[in-house]
Amino acid sequence: MSNNLEFFENFSLKSRHHNKLINFLLPELKKNSKVNILEFGVSEKAMSTELFLKHSELNQCKVFSIDNIDYKSKFNNQNWEFILSRDDNFEFLKSKLPNKFNLILLDTIHEANHVEKIFYHYYDCLEINCYFFIDDTSWIPYAKGSEKDRFYGEINNQETFETLLEIYYANRDNFEIEFTFQGTGMCKILKKNNNKLNKKIKIKSRKNSFKNIIRKFLKN
Repeated sequence: MSNNLEFFENFSLKSRHHNKLINFLLPELKKNSKVNILEFGVSEKAMSTELFLKHSELNQCKVFSIDNIDYKSKFNNQNWEFILSRDDNFEFLKSKLPNKFNLILLDTIHEANHVEKIFYHYYDCLEINCYFFIDDTSWIPYAKGSEKDRFYGEINNQETFETLLEIYYANRDNFEIEFTFQGTGMCKILKKNNNKLNKKIKIKSRKNSFKNIIRKFLKN
């Protein structure tokens, strides 16, 4: 037990992203044992994969990782199945994956349209009262003058954030949503029922309305 506690403590200290996974994802992961975990995106550092596999050793879980770069030699673990594929190769993956999962993490192409496509496709594979995580939803670290200061990181993450809010706006009875702004951010979605998801709806804002322009003018 002490070795396991030491692993999680050391994992948390490795980087802000490691710490984000411990604080935001691990508490939900701990609620389940003997379950299926689906991960889109491994990367060279394989941070989430390492965490999932440690959890699988303690709780007899099965971890399925998808990436279009071959990382199958990254870990030697009987609870792990690596599949070399794009995350949107839907027909191919359908023949390789179980029908249902208890946790899904998306960390591949950080563009709003792609995130929306993957989320809508795999949401039906998520069990009720289980979580769908989407990484990189904060644009703040990429804003002009911020520590990462990158145009595409800022725009893509902010568009993803706004798209997720539009999906939620159309599906407030179907799932709950939560964000962390730690590091580059992460979204957590809790599935409440098996209803078919509605298409996203543009959120109408009064921000640029004449009434709000007058309000700001009077305040000044």
